Amino acid sequence: MALPLAAIVAELGGDCQGDPALLIEGLAPLESAGPAHISFLSNPRYRQQLEGSRAGCVIVGEAMREAALARGACIVADDPYLYFARLTRLWRRVHARPSGPPVHPSAVIDPEATLGEGVRVGPLCVVERGARIGAGTVLKARVHVGEDCVLGQRCIVHPGVVIGADGFGFAPHAGTWEKIEQLGAVRIGDDVEIGANTCIDRGALADTVIEEGVKLDNLIQIGHNCRIGRHTAIAGCVGIAGSATIGAHCTIGGAAMILGHLTLADGVNISAGSFVARSILKPGLYTGIFPIDDNASWEKNAATLRQLHQLRERIKALEKR
Repeated sequence: MALPLAAIVAELGGDCQGDPALLIEGLAPLESAGPAHISFLSNPRYRQQLEGSRAGCVIVGEAMREAALARGACIVADDPYLYFARLTRLWRRVHARPSGPPVHPSAVIDPEATLGEGVRVGPLCVVERGARIGAGTVLKARVHVGEDCVLGQRCIVHPGVVIGADGFGFAPHAGTWEKIEQLGAVRIGDDVEIGANTCIDRGALADTVIEEGVKLDNLIQIGHNCRIGRHTAIAGCVGIAGSATIGAHCTIGGAAMILGHLTLADGVNISAGSFVARSILKPGLYTGIFPIDDNASWEKNAATLRQLHQLRERIKALEKR
């Protein structure tokens, strides 16, 4: 199932430099690629890897054309990383195995659920009463879609995802907790991808909303009544507490924590591991990480932090005097 370079360029465009009949048998990183592989270089900092690569062909930008030609065939593209992304989809499409039944025999689909045209439901999935799945959406193994939840078209939901479990709602009473029934649902837009074992809670009254084009990594927790704006990307192990609103075109790094009832404006980027304890209303890159250190130094710095307020008051008093 090798592809000649000519077929790749005919499908994806780009300027092919080298033998168009060269057969490509696989995709690989620069450092491990062999003569039958195609690879890519998007960052000029890795030029040394390009020069030492044995790849049969490399996808590069215009600035790297001469360096790539010095070692062999290349495809010159405006955006090598985007070109490579599209190549991976072409490769998957060409090498796709025959499909099984659209709904796996082990899946449980409530008679009152609605599946759009071309929906595929994997092994051991559960789609509850009143749920609606848009055309072309794929539910992989062990996905659970709760009652009345809605998924748009062309979504990809990876194994173990739970959409529409109860939000975390309890009222305190005499030292105990009384459950608040979660009466909302989850609404997910078109072209959303949800990574393995991610959980999106249903709303307490209104719905939890994930807008179109959002990309969620593995092991993310999204609390009840959150709203995630269109085309926002969130990396693994992020926790977002209930009723937080995340704008469009945001990025949130892995293991970041976002408190509930906060708002992040469109275009906000949160660094990995950050703790977001206040709303951010201006686009930009934000970081809230206490730097790692050896434990003895960290403890000394932590002890100093506890005294900052007192030190501040003393400095203000001295300045007054």
